[in-house]
Amino acid sequence: MKTVIFDLDGTLADTSGDLIAAANACFREMGAGDLLDPVADAGTALRGGRAMLTLGMGRLGRAGDMDTINACYPKLLEAYARNIDTHTTLYPGAMEAVARLKRAGYRVAICTNKPEGLAETLLTRLGVREAFDAMLGADTLLVRKPDPEHLFETARRAGGDPALCVLIGDSDTDRNTARNAGVPCVLVTFGPAGGDMAALEPEALLNHYDDLHDIILDLVGAAA
Repeated sequence: MKTVIFDLDGTLADTSGDLIAAANACFREMGAGDLLDPVADAGTALRGGRAMLTLGMGRLGRAGDMDTINACYPKLLEAYARNIDTHTTLYPGAMEAVARLKRAGYRVAICTNKPEGLAETLLTRLGVREAFDAMLGADTLLVRKPDPEHLFETARRAGGDPALCVLIGDSDTDRNTARNAGVPCVLVTFGPAGGDMAALEPEALLNHYDDLHDIILDLVGAAA
């Protein structure tokens, strides 16, 4: 069975607003105020909590203060969990594309470096968890992207063949995961870092979810 595997943050949903709000809550607790901008820093937000904390601490001249970054990280996760879907939205056409792929016979799944519990909560809140045959987070296994086993196990748990999958993502981490796994990669251009995706040389670029089915046909063929 052929499987289409999606990243979550920046690929299926724009989660940057809630992530930045959580980081800013940590900075306010430190007495530093809001150090990150929801628009200008959206790309960093989608690279994870530690990336946001590092950016903010850098603006305080303390980019190398790993003790503070490590101490703030669990606080960031707690703040994010409390307000995980306040600003988050699914990208236009994302779930319609997922539904079309399923009707065409593909398995669909999510492989994300967001902690599994947070990903489950977010997908459930958005009302789309049941649309996916499997969902693996950063802590589901002992490895995570760009280790190819994270992707392979996602395909297996979805009921698919790991050798017959394609990864839809939005970052160099996704590109490297697909390359390490020896499978095609499609990178979206509508996220905060969309303009940088072509330089990563994926097998295809996705400008709008309306085009996804045709791209998948070109890359891996019809579902078996």
